[in-house]
Amino acid sequence: MSENLDEIIANFEVLDEWDDRYRYLIELGRTLAPLPQEAYSDANKVRGCASQVWLETTREGGPGEATLLHFRGDSDAHIVRGLVALALAIHSGRSAAEILATDAFGIYERLGLAAHLTPQRSNGVRSMIERIKNDARAALA
Repeated sequence: MSENLDEIIANFEVLDEWDDRYRYLIELGRTLAPLPQEAYSDANKVRGCASQVWLETTREGGPGEATLLHFRGDSDAHIVRGLVALALAIHSGRSAAEILATDAFGIYERLGLAAHLTPQRSNGVRSMIERIKNDARAALA
């Protein structure tokens, strides 16, 4: 993924129209590195999303708080791919403790996404974030 979270937030803040923000979200989704075919497994599938979403988690270092988690993901829906890209920008490459301390929903709200997503998509975002936090909890255990 080419953009970091600060860049993404700055880009969202200069886009006034929601059509532009949605287009940017779709562009973010296009920056996701392709997943290898074996990553499209039942174990990586995120439950609770209306669209299909896969998250692959790898650990670096550790165990415990020193463990860094790296995520890769994909979806079969353009806007959801953008939401996956945003979730990865928020969480990937961070320690398990940092992930658990991060208020991802606060970031989605700050970007105005919480108010503009359908309830189904909002539930999918919650499922994705909860899956990431569960992986962080498992890394700490």
